Amino acid sequence: MKTVAVIGSGSWGTALAIQLHTAGNKVILWSFKESEAQAILSEHENKEFLPGITIPSDIVVTCKDEDVSYADIIVFATPSKFTRNMVTRFKSYIKDGQVVVNVAKGLEEDTLMRLSEVIEQEAPQAKVAVLCGPSHAEEVGRGMATAVVAASKDPETAKEVQNTFMSPMFRVYTSSDVIGVELGSALKNLIALAAGAADGCGFGDNTKAALMTRGIAEIARLGTAMGANEKTFAGLTGIGDLIVTCTSVHSRNRHAGVLLGQGKSLDEALEEVHMVVEGVVNARAAYKLAQKYNVEMPITTVINDVLYNGLDVKEAVYRLMTRDKIEE
Repeated sequence: MKTVAVIGSGSWGTALAIQLHTAGNKVILWSFKESEAQAILSEHENKEFLPGITIPSDIVVTCKDEDVSYADIIVFATPSKFTRNMVTRFKSYIKDGQVVVNVAKGLEEDTLMRLSEVIEQEAPQAKVAVLCGPSHAEEVGRGMATAVVAASKDPETAKEVQNTFMSPMFRVYTSSDVIGVELGSALKNLIALAAGAADGCGFGDNTKAALMTRGIAEIARLGTAMGANEKTFAGLTGIGDLIVTCTSVHSRNRHAGVLLGQGKSLDEALEEVHMVVEGVVNARAAYKLAQKYNVEMPITTVINDVLYNGLDVKEAVYRLMTRDKIEE
């Protein structure tokens, strides 16, 4: 049994705390707000972000940074835009050779760094891994069968994460392709925005299928240009994560896209979703990476234009459909 500290008590952090407890670990769940920590402790439920799911009473819920110092493994479960600040905040508690796991899916816009690279830069003493895959918090928290990937440059670190998280209903595979795992998990959010927007303005299943298949193709193009293994994009953190994010009622990225397709402004859509929409946060970074590596990413390009340049969703679809004829 290990002691695992989960930094971030949003829906995903809370669900993973429950899962880590199910897997037989002692769990510390850190919350940014004292009021939220107290509410979770007294109600045994995260009513704001994961309502209706009981949180075991022996999970330690705290807002004190120093409580993290007791952990064998630290899990960062905060939105991607806060990753650097949170690692900086807690790096004094990260011991030499300690395993640190990032579970956020995104990129850092200013530097275009993957989140594992951000952690390595801020806490070079850590052994860094990422945990990604098709895994909605609402289902993981309820113990529904889920499969994910633990990726690390160091195979033993990936195996340690696998052994720590895995249980009969939560299957963990390992991978050494950190680039592919992180890119697939981050960039599928943009495609989910596009799929949701198409739904919102009345397009059908044909449109969504086209967006998903051509979306994974452009993600794989960028990934291989950056050094990823192309096969990774056919797996859980590629097509698997793309399917669930583009089709599920739990997907905040798809939900935001639907609202945009229905004519709501970006601000109105984000307010209604009421949680971080990583596809919106990472759209500019994805577009900049495409330019940096000279990779053609037409869906990523039009999504940026929809989000930030006022492009109408139907016009965006027309623009994609009338591109030059090419071979698949």
